[in-house]
Amino acid sequence: MTITIPPVVAAGKPMLMVGCGIMHKEVDYLIKKNGWNVETQFLHSSLHNYFDKLYKELDSALDFDDQKGRQTIVFYGACHPKIDDILDKHHTLRTQGQNCIVMLLGYEKFMAELEQGAYFLVEDWALTWEPMVTEAFGNNLAVVREIFHSSHKKIIALRTPCSTDFTEAAEAAARFIDLPLEWMDVDLDHLEKVLADAITAREQAAK
Repeated sequence: MTITIPPVVAAGKPMLMVGCGIMHKEVDYLIKKNGWNVETQFLHSSLHNYFDKLYKELDSALDFDDQKGRQTIVFYGACHPKIDDILDKHHTLRTQGQNCIVMLLGYEKFMAELEQGAYFLVEDWALTWEPMVTEAFGNNLAVVREIFHSSHKKIIALRTPCSTDFTEAAEAAARFIDLPLEWMDVDLDHLEKVLADAITAREQAAK
């Protein structure tokens, strides 16, 4: 895949990427790999379960950055129904994609597995799975499993070049909601293009 390398910020403070910490290792790796003059500010990945908290924390982070005169870009999908209102308020834009898994896999691969009933599990979620799920859905295991079984038939754990060995955590997550576990090795080519396109678009918008 050919990647168009965004221009490095010519002067002043680096661009600041504010977003979900779910793939913080992958994003930081790609920024370093490409030499992009971009700093990162990650919010907790569990915020997608709580619209009010997500709106408040993202809005507050961007407010702070605006006051510091920072040029920002947002690393989120359509994770909040008012995401566009937040972007407009802070005169910024986001990475393109329905969610972070689409940004990692690409739309076609994402949809092909989704149609087969897949729930996608990344390392960050696997390591905090049980407390994250029970905080969002309650402690009744039968109810939690019913929620997942109603729309999913399996878990696919996504392993990237930045992943550590989270086999034990992924297996525990699958047991917790009683779904079979599969593994998928994923490169970072699609995510790299998504980031590159967003940084380029933000630079062009700032001119």
